[in-house]
Amino acid sequence: MAARPFVEGETVLLLDRAGNRRLVRLRAGGRLHGHQGYLEHDRLIGEDEGVVVRTSSRVAYVAVRPRLADYVLEMPRQSAIVYPKDVGMILVWADVYPGATVLESGLGSGALTLALLRAVGANGQVVVYESRGDFIPPALQNIHGFGEPPANLLIRERDIYEGIDETDLDRLVLDLPEPWRVVPHALGALRSGGIAAFYSPSIVQVQQTHEALEGSGGFGQIEVLEASYRPWQLKGRAVRPVQQMIAHTGFLTFARRLALGTSRATPESEGEAAAPPVL
Repeated sequence: MAARPFVEGETVLLLDRAGNRRLVRLRAGGRLHGHQGYLEHDRLIGEDEGVVVRTSSRVAYVAVRPRLADYVLEMPRQSAIVYPKDVGMILVWADVYPGATVLESGLGSGALTLALLRAVGANGQVVVYESRGDFIPPALQNIHGFGEPPANLLIRERDIYEGIDETDLDRLVLDLPEPWRVVPHALGALRSGGIAAFYSPSIVQVQQTHEALEGSGGFGQIEVLEASYRPWQLKGRAVRPVQQMIAHTGFLTFARRLALGTSRATPESEGEAAAPPVL
């Protein structure tokens, strides 16, 4: 594929030799100001990705298109984001695939929404429930800032604790203070075999969600995990982990919707002989 030059309106990531990162939305005639001098946007527009440019004080930057991880860590936000390491786990463990219909709640700053949109592709759909209307415009600005406005995103200003309108959902992804309250609604919203994913900062939230999933009788393959992120430093003979790693950010809970009429009741609970578990 041929190189695509930068165009006006595009978001570009600038990297200096020290590893500092800055996002800039290109605008004809615009300038990026900082303590290392200013950089004219016109010097980037029309250039290929990977070009090296210098500020007015001769500080060099490499200009590239941001990865999704770069973008969500640097974009403006008014709420905590789901960290990229957790987003990756959600996409893989919940098996979010092209063409899937996914319901997400809540919207936050839009980091997880961006990843879900990319995963479902043009033939899928992401529906988002957000109870706080003031969160929606800035989150949409972040989503649009990463690329073309998606046609397959539907945002509803509503409280998911009160119910879910959609049915036959392929996936359900929740980042909420009390996700266990959504479990009864999820039973009717997810298709058989669909997967629910829950992001929870506190293990107390996880415990209550796990109890609700098991108590519902409609979910199996329940799994709880967390991910750590530890970069390594390689400078000559100095090869070691960096001093500060990203350890706990949140717990991830996953569960599979069972077919209607299927119960997680074990043979022991019905007085029958024990059999190897299947879930």
